[in-house]
Amino acid sequence: MLDEKKWINLENKVAIVTGGAMGIGEAIVADLKGCGAKVAIFDMADPKDYVEDESTLFVKVDIRDKAAVEAAVAQVVEKFGTVDALVNNAGVTRPRILVDYYKEQPQYELNETDFDFMVSINEKGTFLVSQAVTRVMLQKKSGVIINMSSCAGLMGSKGHSCYSATKAAIHAFTVSWGKELGPFGIRVVGVAPDILDRTPSNNDEKYRAQAYGRGWPVDTPAEKFFQNYKSSIPLGRPGHLSEVADLVCYLISDHASYITGITIPVSGGKCKG
Repeated sequence: MLDEKKWINLENKVAIVTGGAMGIGEAIVADLKGCGAKVAIFDMADPKDYVEDESTLFVKVDIRDKAAVEAAVAQVVEKFGTVDALVNNAGVTRPRILVDYYKEQPQYELNETDFDFMVSINEKGTFLVSQAVTRVMLQKKSGVIINMSSCAGLMGSKGHSCYSATKAAIHAFTVSWGKELGPFGIRVVGVAPDILDRTPSNNDEKYRAQAYGRGWPVDTPAEKFFQNYKSSIPLGRPGHLSEVADLVCYLISDHASYITGITIPVSGGKCKG
């Protein structure tokens, strides 16, 4: 019988969450554990209040490093025996415009350093971890890979062209790997969040770059800038981290056993996919 504290049963599931130390990843880890799963966190940052126990493992790993990724996955298998689910959540963004057409903030023009940084983590990192985990899943012909895309990857986003391109690549990975791995019992599903309920500080460099790319003064109060964003959401509010995490838990569960090769927006109706 399902524990009343667990809204869906993930007992005996072993999941890896990349970028699980903060933000969406932290929420996913908490939800997975709350539903009974054993969770391995892959991150360069230390999880808050982390204590290793029978159901939790933290591995500090740079997902751009193939050897380090393979060693980290081996560590998970050694502790938990297998891997049932992978959540490719690790991702980075640097809001940048293609050309500084305003000619006021040249540091917010896309350059090779920014490009390589986003592509190496968002695309290469997802590829390397997925490849290593898939080798484990193939042995038992079962498993689920959840790829965190973004509505920016499905619709494009002004001032986020490179980030959007990497998330479009994640969607393409999802569709392609779903076709490749389906015959081996492995499902691949994308999740595409949009605006979530986190308003950054006015001094946050990412916020300032984003405002500039949208034609707003860099000193525009963050509350005003994101209020404009919220008005574009049919449900009239930003999403909650828990709403993304709940979808991930459902998709990992056996209740979603016929869902693969698709990216699902979590956007309050703003992004239709």
